[in-house]
Amino acid sequence: MELKSGDNILDNYNYDIPQELIAQKPMESRQNSRLFVIDKQTGQFYHKSFSDIADYFEPGDCIVINTTKVVPSRLFGKKISGGKVELLFLDPCSAGKEHRVLIKPFMETGKKVYFDGGYECEVKSKTTAGEAIIEFNKSDIVSFLEKNGVMPLPPYINRKEGLAEKLSDFDKERYQTVYAQTPGAIAAPTAGLHFTEDIFKKLKEKGVQIATLTLHVGWGTFKPIVSQDINNHNMMSENFFIDSQNSEKINNAVKNNKKIVSVGTTSTRALESLCSKAGISENGKTFIKEYSGETSIFISPGYKFKIVDRLITNLHLPKSTPLMMASAFASRELILKAYAEAIKEKYRFFSYGDSMIIL
Repeated sequence: MELKSGDNILDNYNYDIPQELIAQKPMESRQNSRLFVIDKQTGQFYHKSFSDIADYFEPGDCIVINTTKVVPSRLFGKKISGGKVELLFLDPCSAGKEHRVLIKPFMETGKKVYFDGGYECEVKSKTTAGEAIIEFNKSDIVSFLEKNGVMPLPPYINRKEGLAEKLSDFDKERYQTVYAQTPGAIAAPTAGLHFTEDIFKKLKEKGVQIATLTLHVGWGTFKPIVSQDINNHNMMSENFFIDSQNSEKINNAVKNNKKIVSVGTTSTRALESLCSKAGISENGKTFIKEYSGETSIFISPGYKFKIVDRLITNLHLPKSTPLMMASAFASRELILKAYAEAIKEKYRFFSYGDSMIIL
């Protein structure tokens, strides 16, 4: 895709979203979310249910899912004065007593936060990115988070005034894909939240291959872009890996001219990163191999996709990097036209909202 005039300007990815369309809870049944279908070749839109998703696959196609598991990495504590403090752990599975966090409200170096069970931490230092390094008095923090932490939902989902704790068990189940396996993320790969065992059964019966990879979603995915020229934005690195068995499934589909269908912007970032880090081009096709490492790829209009043929995604925030990736996959004009249509049709937006597939 050619980069068009204005594709690099941040304000050109803005749109107005009515507050009532920002989903606060998911649909009761995951697969009953609506499915907005965009045919990027014809520019046509179709309105379906996510339970129809198998209709957009052919036998031999390969769907790629991200099996990262969200850690309940928000933790509430108190200052010595009794004031409430909120911590978000940025590497929630790291071992030991030292951890990298975001703290609200601001706390000076040397100050302490107190938690239930005799746990406490001290602010040791601050980074230029607004992060803090804290040190606990105990080392079993991963298990402490699993027991006492709440899910790190985005701020547009209202969990204030005790709702985070009250709905903790609900969010621990629903802000997690049914196929989540490897703990390490601080945000869900939300395009996958609509899938159920029944959907996978339909896909398998149709002869669709299911490949897995893992990319641990970090806070960089949601960090606001501050430069008006989006080309100046630097994504934070995220860890990802794929094994030989799953890379081979993808390669077989490529070899047989079948579609690679990526579930979510995180799977897409991993797949497209693999093409440059562990990819081999043969006869105009790109094949990948097993890999473990980091990616900081930022996909925006002008990017040429190397392996992903179709994208299953959600309806994203204005001026966000996932919105820019969707715009790179279709076009900025078509995506914003689709979003205007979705608002008119009262689709539910963002993490707990409805789904989209771009053909």
